[in-house]
Amino acid sequence: MTSSKPVYDESKIKSLSSLEHIRLRPGMYIGRLGDGSHAEDGIYILIKEVVDNAIDEFIMGHGQRIEIDTDAEGRVSIRDYGRGIPLGKVVECVSRINTGAKYNDDVFQFSVGLNGVGTKAVNALSDNFTVRSVREGKFKEAFFEHGVLKRERDGASDEENGTFVSFEVDREVFPNGVRIKEEFLRKRIQYYSYLNKGLTLKLNGETFYSRRGLKDLLVAEVGDEVLYEPIYYRDKSIEFAFSHTTSYGENFFSFVNGQYTNDGGTHLSAFREAILKAINVYSKKSFQGQDVRDGIAGCIAVKVKDPVFESQTKNKLSNTDIRQGIINTVKTVIVDFLHKNEELAKKILDKVTFNEKIRKELQAVKKEAREKARKVAIKIPGLRDCKYHFGDRSKHGDKSQIFLTEGQSALGSMVSCRSAETQALFALRGKPLNVFGLKKDALYKNAELYNIMKALDIEDTLENLRYNQVILATDADVDGLHIRNLLITFFLHYFEELVTHGHLYILETPLYRVRNKKETHYCYTDGERDKALAKLKDPELTRFKGLGEISPKEFGAFMGDDMRLVQVTVDHHADIKTTLRFYMGNNTPERKTYIMDNLI
Repeated sequence: MTSSKPVYDESKIKSLSSLEHIRLRPGMYIGRLGDGSHAEDGIYILIKEVVDNAIDEFIMGHGQRIEIDTDAEGRVSIRDYGRGIPLGKVVECVSRINTGAKYNDDVFQFSVGLNGVGTKAVNALSDNFTVRSVREGKFKEAFFEHGVLKRERDGASDEENGTFVSFEVDREVFPNGVRIKEEFLRKRIQYYSYLNKGLTLKLNGETFYSRRGLKDLLVAEVGDEVLYEPIYYRDKSIEFAFSHTTSYGENFFSFVNGQYTNDGGTHLSAFREAILKAINVYSKKSFQGQDVRDGIAGCIAVKVKDPVFESQTKNKLSNTDIRQGIINTVKTVIVDFLHKNEELAKKILDKVTFNEKIRKELQAVKKEAREKARKVAIKIPGLRDCKYHFGDRSKHGDKSQIFLTEGQSALGSMVSCRSAETQALFALRGKPLNVFGLKKDALYKNAELYNIMKALDIEDTLENLRYNQVILATDADVDGLHIRNLLITFFLHYFEELVTHGHLYILETPLYRVRNKKETHYCYTDGERDKALAKLKDPELTRFKGLGEISPKEFGAFMGDDMRLVQVTVDHHADIKTTLRFYMGNNTPERKTYIMDNLI
């Protein structure tokens, strides 16, 4: 009798080329693949990698403009007017790992690109890829397919110096193709313009340019909400701006070498600490951090010679050696500024003192809320928790999700088909309170909203958030949509940062089931329903009125790999209050008129 166990010997060991490794494990280089419907999908990372190289040229003083052109089907062209890749190294620089000038400190001191990996990843993951470099009247051009060089050409050129890259993603790697959403790119390009004063960027003909750097970013994001003219500073390695607003919480935008660090890192924590220290030094008091930072909006950009990030997609900076330098610089600048601008300093201290007063007034309300919660149950009512949480050192932490769902019937469908390791459930009881315009004490006087806050652990800071994705799972009827709007209002009003940092989502569930004895189709729109009805012979149509009508067996598909999520995004912070005031405020006649005029 022979053994059926596989043999483990030398023949099982594989050595992959860099090209093969990128194509086999694309997620290691660009994160999620996706089809372009999410702002973090791979197509936007690929575009970013090429643009980053062009930005690096500008940072080093070469080239004042960058042109980006895309089409909906996924074709991308990027042209910079920097020095151009040295003609003899054009092919190597876009195809051979660990080849590039970013290892040479004389050429690139503050690089944002992936140090010789970025453009290679774009090339390897493209169906076709073209690179052309122009230097001093000559050009070199190379054409690739699936990362493999197909042909080259060179000669004389009357074009301006610079580099042109054009690519189309590989359908083998992106089986569903991609559809580029210009609004996702526009935000990135706007950030690039704020971070690089004097650089002109064009996206499909639209021009982006900034004269005041991060001060322009802050004004664009918070608009008229600022309580005083933003404090602004810039030198060769650090740039920052901040002001206070009338909103709750704190909102920061942080960047390293031009890269937006959505999850912050050591540069952001140092910036926050420096603001606190500066105000305490100036005022000769000992304000608490939450009193100084509540309502603050700020931006910081640093240039780091050897940045270390927690992930390949560079969302969080890990360098600890830069911390004290940032604290010293920011503190010194702010203290000096406050001494020279006493009227502005008074506005800051008035805001901080007001925050302190409100916090102390809330202490009694908080204590009462906690005592009530303790009497009701040791555990948070309505919460079915999961094993792993966001921020855990476990690899499963980033996958953690909590579904906020209405009623026990929907909970029953979801509880038996969820992943108990990474998916938590919270059952709402009826419609939440409309909190727009209410003070923070309302949060502590309403048991349901208080329990949501405690379940997420965001009472004091977003840094304690227990779930990476907070998912609103409500019925697709009028009541369900109303509950969804009330929850979005709750988060935007009290915990705006949770939304702006990309943690809030809406679960899409099917409206219809079309099936016969052989096939079943779940349809999310009337159009999908009509196609399914036309496709099947003798179809049976079911209209789902609520989540509770969907059986646990069926619901498993909608919470698993085929789950459809829509991220709740904010274009500009300044729009939040205006939008909430219109939809959730007391302007009933105005809102009624709008609905009647736009009713289809």
